[in-house]
Amino acid sequence: MNGIIIIDKPQGKTSHDIVGILRKKCATRRVGHTGTLDPLATGVLPVCIGNATRASDMLTSSDKKYRAVLELGKRSDTLDSEGVITEENAVLVTEPEIRSAISEFIGESMQIPPMYSAIKKNGKKLYELARDGIETEREPRPINIFSIDILDISIPYVTIDVHCSKGTYIRSLCDDIGTRLGCGAIMCKLRRTYTAGFSIDDAITLDELENASDIEALLKPTDSLFLDLPAIYLNEKQEKSIINGVRMTWRKGNEGQAYRVYGADGRFLCVSRLDDMRLVLVKSFWS
Repeated sequence: MNGIIIIDKPQGKTSHDIVGILRKKCATRRVGHTGTLDPLATGVLPVCIGNATRASDMLTSSDKKYRAVLELGKRSDTLDSEGVITEENAVLVTEPEIRSAISEFIGESMQIPPMYSAIKKNGKKLYELARDGIETEREPRPINIFSIDILDISIPYVTIDVHCSKGTYIRSLCDDIGTRLGCGAIMCKLRRTYTAGFSIDDAITLDELENASDIEALLKPTDSLFLDLPAIYLNEKQEKSIINGVRMTWRKGNEGQAYRVYGADGRFLCVSRLDDMRLVLVKSFWS
């Protein structure tokens, strides 16, 4: 069983919980998700099964889209509503001030990740340090927020759609918006609506998964992860060369371009990159 299944993760479940459910349902250990969602968050969670797990590390760099609700006038130790409220303030800002402040976060910037995150510091995850009452300095990381659409302002609540680069923490964004406004803010809802080329329309619920009689019918093929790449089709001799590790000469492509590579029978083989007019293996998916 090979492919990707898109789960609409419910609130309260961890990404690892979803992996465990699918391992049981599919009767295989070869299951892995493509990017952690906090228990508070819901939405698109692509889960790779079988040979598709080899692609997991290639997908975390994809752009993501979220719908978030932030509550003005509060701060918490986790930057969201699940943490301990550390500060409460009157919300005296106006709607135009809110819109202006949010617009300032569009574009490239440096973001300090939250203490309650899985980033490691000296071999230990930040959230483990935070739970021990230790706060450590974190290096700012480059992010890019391509757009923020404000869907609703019902003070103290603000609903936004965010399209952002990998590594962007929406909790930190909410906290930064609150700091800019001077009253503080926490994230109280988060839903991922797009990642790795998949949207919420592609997702199924856990109930639908549980009631499914044919899991394989729900799987998207492994190569659907790479549909943005051009395809190369090989004959039998070329296919054998690629599988045997030969850096085969290929003069029909563009230098530096990555390609989906298929065998003579149409089977998806690998992702390769053209380097000095030769196909260099990036990741194999043949069994």
